[in-house]
Amino acid sequence: LIYTSGTTGKPKGVMLSHNNIFSNVLGAAEITPCKVYDRGLTFLPPCHAYERMVLYTYMYLGFTIHIAESFDKIGDNLKEVKPHIMTVVPRILEKVYEKIMKTGHELTGFKRKIFDWAVTVAEEYDPNPAKRSFAYTMKLKLAKQLVLNKWYEALGGELLTVASGSASLHNRLTRAFLAAGIPLYEGYGMTEASPLISVNHYMKGVRIGTVGLPVRFVEIKLAEDGEILVKGPNVMIGYYKNKAETDKTIIDGWLHTGDIGKWEDEKFLKIIDRKKEMFKISGGKYVIPQPIETKLVESKFIEQAMVIGDGMKFASAFIVPNYAHLLDWAKNDAPELADMTKEDFLTNPVIIKKVNQEVRRANQHFGNWEQIKKPIILRDEFTVENGELTPTLKMKRKVILEHHQEEFNNLYQMETD
Repeated sequence: LIYTSGTTGKPKGVMLSHNNIFSNVLGAAEITPCKVYDRGLTFLPPCHAYERMVLYTYMYLGFTIHIAESFDKIGDNLKEVKPHIMTVVPRILEKVYEKIMKTGHELTGFKRKIFDWAVTVAEEYDPNPAKRSFAYTMKLKLAKQLVLNKWYEALGGELLTVASGSASLHNRLTRAFLAAGIPLYEGYGMTEASPLISVNHYMKGVRIGTVGLPVRFVEIKLAEDGEILVKGPNVMIGYYKNKAETDKTIIDGWLHTGDIGKWEDEKFLKIIDRKKEMFKISGGKYVIPQPIETKLVESKFIEQAMVIGDGMKFASAFIVPNYAHLLDWAKNDAPELADMTKEDFLTNPVIIKKVNQEVRRANQHFGNWEQIKKPIILRDEFTVENGELTPTLKMKRKVILEHHQEEFNNLYQMETD
């Protein structure tokens, strides 16, 4: 009995049988390129369906399981354990990437230029060798020798798989890690499916920007409105003492995920958004938050973003700036700001202008009705401790909106006036 995280409503008790979970373990084991006695490092909550299934898979395959001491000590634990496999959520990989970037930006002169060049090469990486030119292959080889191999070594130097799930990973980061030889497996699932549904993995092909192919025993189809439907032995028994919700979620044996998807090349599943998170602006146009949020946080100056505006004239977003990167930028471009307090710094017109420039850059990828207008810049990060993130670092949209209702009202009231 595992309760959902409650990102879109009240948590529900998901009833999973031994057979539900074991079918998922068999599907995961089939695509895990490790052997008996290999080392797994884990630091996600074991009460979460994703981590629980992973731990069972480790046991089934005969791995040695190492439990990380804390998030702050992951770097030390990686060096100690030298894992062959570990599980993460995108937010953790984003933090790792930010730390790499921060270390690189502390370099000066020729070393800094080499680092920046290697990052640019990494972010252009395509996992399909046929799509990489000879010139790019040579550049990648040099970038690895000079910079990128150090990234792999920093994660222990023996990784065969880094399994990422729970939320989408933005493409720039995926390309950079793959270029550095860090083998990312991006998966998709939900507690009600035990939880694994599909995975991007290298035994049967990978497509960046998708969540790959269905795992063994799992069948996927898309409803007319694009909702992802799942059938298989992994689908839950139902919700604990909640037949009404069970009957709305499992119809004719098909689990209605509440996620909107599409197929790429007729076989790779791409997640577009949560059905419940889609909203209409007052003009009648639909806004799908997730791709907009993903594009926004591709900017190194934006730490977190949540799109808002249900029923309003336009879409906006709560933006949490990346203080460290903005401070680094200000040292060269606005040195008069460098000694300010964090609060004064983030509310300074120069910084607000810089963040808005990054928002406009992201807006170029979307239709006029989807573009973020008048973003609300917040000072404090969304965290698990303040109740705005789940234990696997998903945003609790309702809670975030409640916490920042005043800013929301001020923005749209101003527009009404």
